[in-house]
Amino acid sequence: MSHRVLLRKLGGLFLPPEANLSLDSSEGLLARAVVQAVIEQLLVSGQPLLIFLEEPPESPGPRLSALGQAWLGFVVQAVQVGIVPDALLVPVAVTYDLVPDALCDIYHASAPLGLWTGALAVLRSLWSHWGCSRRICSRVHLAQPFSLQEYIVSARSCWGGRQTLEQLLQPIVLGQCTAVPDTEKEQEWTPITGPLLALKEEDQLLVRRLSCHVLSASVGSAAVMSTAIMATLLLFKHQKGVFLSQLLGEFSWLTEEILLRGFDVGFSGQLRSLLKHSLSLLRAHVALLHIRQGDLLVVPRPGPGLTQLARLSAELLPVFLSEAVGACAVRGLLAGRVPPQGPWELQGILLLSQNELYRQILLLMHLLPQDLLLLKPCQSSYCYCQEVLDRLIQCGLLVAEETPGSRSACDTGRQRLSRKLLWKPSGDFTDSDSDDFEEAEGRYFRLSQQSHCPDFFLFLCRLLSPLLKAFAQAAAFLHQGQLPDTESGYTEQLFQFLQATAQEEGIFECADPKLAISAIWTFRDLGVLQQMPSPAGPRLHLSPTFASRENQQRLEQFIRQFICS
Repeated sequence: MSHRVLLRKLGGLFLPPEANLSLDSSEGLLARAVVQAVIEQLLVSGQPLLIFLEEPPESPGPRLSALGQAWLGFVVQAVQVGIVPDALLVPVAVTYDLVPDALCDIYHASAPLGLWTGALAVLRSLWSHWGCSRRICSRVHLAQPFSLQEYIVSARSCWGGRQTLEQLLQPIVLGQCTAVPDTEKEQEWTPITGPLLALKEEDQLLVRRLSCHVLSASVGSAAVMSTAIMATLLLFKHQKGVFLSQLLGEFSWLTEEILLRGFDVGFSGQLRSLLKHSLSLLRAHVALLHIRQGDLLVVPRPGPGLTQLARLSAELLPVFLSEAVGACAVRGLLAGRVPPQGPWELQGILLLSQNELYRQILLLMHLLPQDLLLLKPCQSSYCYCQEVLDRLIQCGLLVAEETPGSRSACDTGRQRLSRKLLWKPSGDFTDSDSDDFEEAEGRYFRLSQQSHCPDFFLFLCRLLSPLLKAFAQAAAFLHQGQLPDTESGYTEQLFQFLQATAQEEGIFECADPKLAISAIWTFRDLGVLQQMPSPAGPRLHLSPTFASRENQQRLEQFIRQFICS
């Protein structure tokens, strides 16, 4: 409460509780009208507004803030009714080595995702640790500003049909069909508050899409910190330990890969000093052993500390997300053809058709939460498939293969498909393009046999492994869980199961309550779990379709095809 009072004195505005009352409530109408008038006056006078679109990292809810969307809705409404002709939106990204007051709490998310979190964290740090000598670096990045008026006009032109995850994936999971629709997934995890409900339905959708667009731009401009790089290397490449001399080279390699992909890093200076700084911040989760003279063995501490490293490594995921999705899709394509631990040379023999790759990418894209993918609202699914495929080719994992009787896959005459896919808006694929997709059937690829490819392929797959393994374990837990139960109750059940499995199998990166919630919400959207009303409130039930052990195993197998251990 003291933070709230202080922020008010510094110019912070808080949405009154009455604004969330029902639409026919006089108090709710008055509160929303007052807030709208305040926003309009601030905009007319040219005052900058700082809106926090992300929930604090420790929040168990969705990534996008319901209150942030409500504030953004007021701004959109002011522009639409002509109070101001336009507003310039500037996405802002803030990254830290570690949240200042969350150094020792393994169940406290460590990758700050917004200015609101940063402001509160800094205030708490100053309040509680005045004079403390710990040095924590932070970076603030401003993404490319854009016109709200132009966005409103252009966004409506690319709205297409949407289907639920149950409609998109359930028939495929159950083996009832094989075709994957090229349709946007309807997935809204952020609750709609009173101010947003007061808008028309199409304006609500506009605000939600605008929020995703701003968040995507913010994440795309965020700097990657040294602790995220260190955590990623230790968790996904060297869980059994690595000498500091080798870690120096790999830290430099991963930094170069980040910069090559157009992302910034939030550090500079001598490499050895950077590693020393990162290891000092991660000292609660890393052991340093003197094994040989002049070198150190860096070993991640087994146990819950791996969960913290997984949270830190998630900061790196946006950099490699397209390649990671592509690598996991290739893994799914190979799953039924070669053993998971088969030699790379054997996997490289197989031809992978472009249509097969598209299908696997689409399946994984639908399975992954929108909060993770953060696709631009006007980006079609096939456009994203082409982007993923292009990234796999650019990083050298896939090479085009000319099949007998066909032209080379890199023939310039075949580039029409790529160009049309990359620039066609969502929902605008017409029958006139059928020839382009027929041409795609003749395109084939192989896994590259370059020496660095096996390790890099495994690294990319492992970036998504905490989430996918949590989903797979959630599927395995269906026959053990006690249902019906409240959402919070079942989340606690699943989290305890993830912890128990982590103790048995050592995969602590999955034992995260946020991953448990994400799995439950995904299964609810998929039709595995159903939310039913009851006198005590909404309760989760296992759907009749997935009451059978056979269908539960099909779901688990569907998820595990994308996992590369």
